[in-house]
Amino acid sequence: MEIEIRNRGEVKLIKLTGRLTLGDSVDRLRATFDDLAGTGAYCYVVDLKDIAMLDSSGIGLLVQYLTLTKQQGGSLKLLNPSPFAIKTLKMIGLLKLFQVFEDQESAVASFS
Repeated sequence: MEIEIRNRGEVKLIKLTGRLTLGDSVDRLRATFDDLAGTGAYCYVVDLKDIAMLDSSGIGLLVQYLTLTKQQGGSLKLLNPSPFAIKTLKMIGLLKLFQVFEDQESAVASFS
């Protein structure tokens, strides 16, 4: 999986490409979130447009950091989830936990 991070003020745009599944990809994303949190960043927009596969480990990690960011006064929001990601999150009843956006500007503006 590839992880690209861009800054939009206090918001971290995290674009994921590939598979967010148990193993290296989940470990790498966890390390990325830990690094960002270590700098005091707790406002994340995670772009899931190019995620071909999302398993329970990937979902668990997103929920874990949604909780952590909210505890720190921030949030984790989803941008352009792939049809597979939406279907998976709906099927297990977790889609409603996340704010979901179709465009980056709206996602970033929602933190204001």
